[in-house]
Amino acid sequence: MRALLRKAYWYVAEMLGENAYRHYVEHLRAHHPEAPVPTEREFWRAKWAEQGANPGARCC
Repeated sequence: MRALLRKAYWYVAEMLGENAYRHYVEHLRAHHPEAPVPTEREFWRAKWAEQGANPGARCC
């Protein structure tokens, strides 16, 4: 039962973007080790600013 709940939590967290910062940091460290790693706050500000400037296929 715990394994099922863990998988459900992982799925929901991935779909909502909760793990986006962690994935970004992993990517930076693996592919751009010389690049500075932004704080989580800086990451989300930049991400939200980019989404606001380029809304793409969002409904609202």
